[in-house]
Formats: sequence, structure tokens, C-alpha cells
Amino acid sequence: MAFDGIVIANLVKDLKIKLEGGKINKIAQPEKDELLFTIKNNRENLRLLISVNASLPLIYFTEKNKPSPLTAPNFCMLLRKHIGTGRIVEITQPGLERIIEFHIEHLDDLGDLCRKRLIVELMGKHSNIIFCKEDGTILDSIKHISAQVSSVREVLPGRAYFIPQTTEKADPLSVTAPEFSRLMKETPAPVHKALYLKLTGISPVMGQELCHLASLEEDHSANELSEAELTHLHRTLSLMMEDVTDGNFSPNIVYRSGEPVEFSALPLTCFEGGGYEARPYDTISLLLENYYAEKNTITRIKQKSADLRRIVQTALERNYKKYDLQMKQLKDTEKRDKYKVYGELLNTYGYELAGKEKELKCLNYYTGEEIRIPLDPQLTARENSQKFFDKYNKLKRTYEALTELTLETKKEVEHLESISTALDIALKEDDLVQIKEELTEYGYIKRHYTSGKKAKITSRPFHYLSSDGFHMYVGKNNYQNEELTFKLATGNDWWFHAKGIPGSHVIVKAEGRELPDRTFEEAGALAAYYSKGRGSDKVEIDYIQKKHVKKAAGGAPGFVIYHTNYSLIAEPKITVEELP
Repeated sequence: MAFDGIVIANLVKDLKIKLEGGKINKIAQPEKDELLFTIKNNRENLRLLISVNASLPLIYFTEKNKPSPLTAPNFCMLLRKHIGTGRIVEITQPGLERIIEFHIEHLDDLGDLCRKRLIVELMGKHSNIIFCKEDGTILDSIKHISAQVSSVREVLPGRAYFIPQTTEKADPLSVTAPEFSRLMKETPAPVHKALYLKLTGISPVMGQELCHLASLEEDHSANELSEAELTHLHRTLSLMMEDVTDGNFSPNIVYRSGEPVEFSALPLTCFEGGGYEARPYDTISLLLENYYAEKNTITRIKQKSADLRRIVQTALERNYKKYDLQMKQLKDTEKRDKYKVYGELLNTYGYELAGKEKELKCLNYYTGEEIRIPLDPQLTARENSQKFFDKYNKLKRTYEALTELTLETKKEVEHLESISTALDIALKEDDLVQIKEELTEYGYIKRHYTSGKKAKITSRPFHYLSSDGFHMYVGKNNYQNEELTFKLATGNDWWFHAKGIPGSHVIVKAEGRELPDRTFEEAGALAAYYSKGRGSDKVEIDYIQKKHVKKAAGGAPGFVIYHTNYSLIAEPKITVEELP
């Protein structure tokens, strides 16, 4: 997560535009480490959420209201007393620190105009909201930090506020080339690490980005850089800081396999390619709200699906071992024909044996070559022949049984892998209901209720609209794949699926029209994205008209057979509009 000084600078820019000159209408404290302000400015009511939770500090505009406790906490009451009807006159950021200062004008008890400072520190576990007089004297804070807790700085009423300087860090907005070189030369750490260790407000990901922009190996030791490399790196940093100073921000979230990986207020070119996709946002506030909402959703779904994943993974591992053992046993049956030949040759040439021989040398009339047949000297030629025929028949029966068993085990593995892929696709708790029902139906989960009724299904397939106006549907699991292909789709509709790997069925409703090339490409990209190959750069896609797709006899839901299909290579990504 790149919640660094650059993101703060972008936030301050947005806050200044929307809030400076605004009047505070309401202050609430929904959580012990969270404030919610309602501010009226330019005839618009805005809600600003400030959280200094140790694991998730953030600040952003939101349209959602949050319930507050019946009795407001002391810190909230103090803010209401002093700045409950105050006006925000200025919002600043000291240097590139992860700090936002709100300068607020209000009337004191005597009716005189005065100012207060509300300082928001977004520094991970050290995050805090501190309320001060204009001269920096602390009135109170949402978290009290005593000398027993921190030897660096006390945050208590009556103390003077200051920004702690625990390490020697330079301000990247003003650092000179000689000072930058000195800081890098005294740091044996890798370059990308040295950048965020020695410069204020630079995060690890921005350290990587600076190395990428300067064409430097990020793992190269900073103290081994040449003067030319240091000059070039400082110039790259200066150009980045010019964008920050000028407010040239480009908020974006980087995704991989549909999951948000990183966010930034500036472009992250170090993530280009490799299955990564950057999605731009109009404001950093909207970005933060969406990023954490998506992160929380994915985390919650992973937690909810953990039991199902464990069941599927356990069954998969068991079937992988079973399949390997069956294939090994099947390979052992390959020598069955050899024993049949031994038996036949003994019946032909056995009259030459006098008895007690350990082998028979004779001509193999199948190949025209001489062959040596091992014998049991205690048995006659006829008895040795019968022994070989018995071995042949036993291995033949084993081969026939194993051939069927390996096919069954392979089908079960493919079925479980398709369920595992469906779990990866699931975005909502409703999507898990159908997957659980499938696991229950096939005996991986026992039904715990006696009525025998199935759980209510509310999950529906994804629905997209192509650039050329064709409706496209994507199954989230095997049941939905089955329904799309054999109930929704008609004969001339087009069917898409990733070749040879588990994935969703994608149906494009043709409605009697001929599909343009762009629609084929967009549907192929969806089939690649909603498959096991999502993390690959390219995925091969099979596509064919639905009338040529048949249900696999005795197969699990969603398993089909088809012939004479077309193929295309697609990049796993969503390039079309999703419909509700």
C-alpha cells in the first residue's frame, strides 16, 4: 500500500478545492479512532471520514453516514465545543510528510475570532488526530501518547506539538544534488530501499518506481552508484517532485488477476506488463474509498470461502495421489503382452525341452528374432506356459479396470479444479452458495438439515455489453455454466471457453446478426480473464456456435464436448461494460 507523502499531497489538493472556506456543520466520532465531519461549502454538504486506525489509517470523502454512539466521546465533545461551527480557512501539508493540517477559524467564549489547528498524522501504527492552539499547544488528541509509551514525543494536553525526527531524512521537494548523493553513498541498502529510508514521504513502491524511471536495478546497493547514476536518479526525483508541486496527479489502482495490488497518486510504470492493469480515477478520495472497499470485499470472501477451499484442496490432493498411483500401476500392465507371447511360444517349442531348464531359446515368429524365455525348472513346459497365460490374464483384467478408474479419477480432478476456479471468481457471499451446493450434491460436504431442501440461490452470471452492442454472459460456477450453455443460449449464439483449463463459459447472444471481430476479441478476453489462466499474459480460447456444443455424457454440470472449433489468443482482461 502506497499511502505515502505523494498520496497525501494529492489528498491535500482535493481537500483544498472542496473544503477551504467551508463551514463545519457536524462532528461525529463513530469509532474510538475515527472522526466523521459534515462540511457545507459552495451549497454542497460533504462528508469527510478520518480514520487513524493503526492497521488502516485513511482520509477520504464519503456519501455514507455511520451511526455514532449515544454519548459522544470526550475528544468529540471538545471539538464540537471549539470548532463545531468553525470555518476551514486553510489546509496544508508540511513538506512531504504524511500529515494534513486543517486551520480552522471560530469564535471563542468572548466572541473573539481565533484559530485552531486540527492535525491528522497518517503514519501507520503511529497515526493520530491532534487538536492544537494556533501556537502549537496541544489541547487534546484522539490517542494519548505518554512518555511511558514513546520516548520520542509525548502527545498530551498542554505539551507543545512538533513533528518527530527519529532518523535523518531529507525533504524530497527541496533536497539538493550534493545532499542527495551524500545520503545515498552512506546507505549500503538496495537503491529502492535507500530512497524511502532517506527521503520523507517516499514509500517502497515509489522507490521502485524511481529506480524504474531512472533505468536502475532496484536491488543494486545505493552506496555503489556512480556519480552519473546518482545525478540521473536525483534528476528523476526532481521531475517527479515537480509533478507533485504542480499538482499533476494521476490517481490509479494497479490490478492483477482482478485484485487490487497497489495504488498511487502518480503513474506506476514499474507495473506495466506482466498481467498488471492500471485503472485511473478522477479523484484520490474516490480511489481510496474503492480500493479499501474492494480489498475488504476480497478479504471477506477469502475468509468466507476458506472452509470450501480447504475441502476442495484436500479432495484434490487425495485425487492427485490416487491418479499418480493408478497411472504407475497402469504402466506396469504394459508388459502383459510379453507374457502372452511367452505362453504361445512355449506351446509351440516346448517339446524341445527335456526338463529342469531355466530358460528356452527360440525364434519369436512375431518379430523374426531370437528370444530367451525364463522358466521355472520345477515346472513342465505346459505348466510354465499356463503360468505366463495366468499372468497375462491378470494384467489384462487390471489394465481394463485401471483404464476405467483413471478416467473417473481424471474427471473428478477436472471437476474439483473447476470448482477451485469458481472460488477464485466469486466476488460476493451469494456466489459461494451455489458452489457449496455443488460440493454437497457430489458428496464432498454432508447435508446437515433433514428437509433436503437446497439453499436459496441469488447469485447470477456476469452480464456485459460488447462495444458493438452484443449481450455477453459469463458463468461464475459450473451450475451457471450449464444454465448459460443449455438454457439461455440458442443454436446460433457463440460459446467461448479457455482451452484445456478450468474456466467460465462465455455466451454471446447473436440475435440473428453476424458478430464483428471486435466482439470475438472482447468475448475471448472475458473467457481468458474468468479462467485458471487469468494470471498469464495470453490464453488460448476455443469458440464455436452453441449448436455444436454437447453435454458430456455422465459429466459434471458445465462439462461439454465439441469438435471443429475455432481458436484465438486473448489477453485476460475486461474491456467491456458490465450491466446489472
